[in-house]
Amino acid sequence: MLNFSPQELTAKEKKKFLIGSVIPRPIALVSTMSDSGVVNVAPFSYFNIVTYNPPMLSIAVQRAGGERKDTARNIVKNKEAVVQVVDTDNVEAANTTSAPLGPDESELDISSFTSVESKAVNVPGLKETKVRFETELYDSIVISNDDNIPTADVLLLRVKHYHIDGEIYRDGYIDPLKLRAVSRLAGNDYAEIGRLFTIERPE
Repeated sequence: MLNFSPQELTAKEKKKFLIGSVIPRPIALVSTMSDSGVVNVAPFSYFNIVTYNPPMLSIAVQRAGGERKDTARNIVKNKEAVVQVVDTDNVEAANTTSAPLGPDESELDISSFTSVESKAVNVPGLKETKVRFETELYDSIVISNDDNIPTADVLLLRVKHYHIDGEIYRDGYIDPLKLRAVSRLAGNDYAEIGRLFTIERPE
């Protein structure tokens, strides 16, 4: 077994060890809105559930040169976001939204996504997704490196409203094979849900 301390590794190595081993990672496609009404859309794979009661999601948005990205800035300022699940039907369009655009440009203009009005927040959702969570900011945490330079914003988002495509919903459950969610691996690689198996928990 190889072993390393963080001090022995470059920033690239620390990243590669984590994103290459903490897999598969679900992908959140997050829509937010700026003060001027520009809708920002971006995918994030540092994303998961925090708790179901209250329903809470977490997203970590890496900073660029210490500066907040549009998604984090909009959420911290306006306290709202819509979180969508990336699946095999929309993953190509989701990838398009990762293009570097200015804060006054909308990814809706370069992707095939269309906006749809939300019920509990002002931020629109994306029509071409099977699952949408309308959320409000519960808390935000700034992560800094050893040099005390901010490197990421961790956003805790409380779910205010759920949108579930009827085709994937049955008897209170979501069918994973119909949702066809995709996950992020390392580099440019993604994965689809493959073999399913069941293991009973001990009583």
